[in-house]
Amino acid sequence: MSNTNQQYDSAVQGCREIFLKKTKDYGTSWRVYRIISVADQIYIKAKRIRTIQEKGEQKIGDDIISEFKGILNYGIIGLIQLDIKDDELEELPVAKVEQLYDEKITTAKKLMLDKNHDYGEAWREMSKESFVDLVLAKILRIKQIIANKGQTIISEGIDANFYDIINYAVFALILIEEEVHSA
Repeated sequence: MSNTNQQYDSAVQGCREIFLKKTKDYGTSWRVYRIISVADQIYIKAKRIRTIQEKGEQKIGDDIISEFKGILNYGIIGLIQLDIKDDELEELPVAKVEQLYDEKITTAKKLMLDKNHDYGEAWREMSKESFVDLVLAKILRIKQIIANKGQTIISEGIDANFYDIINYAVFALILIEEEVHSA
């Protein structure tokens, strides 16, 4: 499990660096996104990964790793947007964004550790293709919850789906990294 802890932190660190650098470049322009738009951004990235996996080739430079990093970061954006009211400031200071990012990742990692305890790291035996399918399913769930005006009868809410998406992206990044280093 300690290896998973280190691998998780390493995968997240790369995503976090990108997120904070883009925040310095663009500010928090993503604050204008509604939750459906965040879901669509993740959907586009997951569909692209799936298409590349199925075709076995790509024509645009961004690789699968960068798309999983984008999925993770959009998951963080979704969680932040759920917490911040629409009428609050659109532009957030970088230090505040960093704090919010770290809070969401801390919660995601705790969830991962709890689930790993119960599931015995079953994700290590899954295919990278399955992670993309799971992300797509979670996005469809988010869209349905939005269509239901945020109400669920028995299911988890939008935030739980974003947390799962983040962890699926981390798992995929870990497995890709392991594959690279085992070759």
